[in-house]
Amino acid sequence: MEHALPGQKIASIEEYESGLNTFDDGDAVRSAVAGTVEMDGAGRTAAVSWTKRPRIAREGDTVVGTVAATMAFMIAVRIDYINGERTRAGVECICSTRNLRKRTLALVGDVVSLRILSLRNGALHATVGEPELGVLFTKCRKCGQVVMPYRDAIKCKECGWIDDRKLSSQFGKAAFA
Repeated sequence: MEHALPGQKIASIEEYESGLNTFDDGDAVRSAVAGTVEMDGAGRTAAVSWTKRPRIAREGDTVVGTVAATMAFMIAVRIDYINGERTRAGVECICSTRNLRKRTLALVGDVVSLRILSLRNGALHATVGEPELGVLFTKCRKCGQVVMPYRDAIKCKECGWIDDRKLSSQFGKAAFA
């Protein structure tokens, strides 16, 4: 049983055609994923079966993740959970903050809940436009201590700092470290 890594040559295009999880680079059939090579002599196709398929979010899925970066009109979020199930795929999504009334949607390190809108241009696009979506967990930006909801913002229990965030209706209801 032969194993292949992404990009590895598994057959020449004169002998086999590209099958499942492979691609034709004009010279050879190459693996698109890490997995086990499957050569079909009768059909003359080369395929690769995934040894472990990563879970990727789809349109309509609710994801929970950690904010990895903030930009002028969007945030990038590393997805940790898809519909409540843990994922270790390391995939990120982007969420536009352009049409929100909040000055600060979330900061790097905040745990947020988002809904996936689409996959466009090779990127997952998400929204926080529903009441149950938004920041689930954060700490004080000034002293790093525990915060509590305060009207439509957060307030530090230690130093009293008040900060603007788009809080989820589930804020403070789950245990985070």
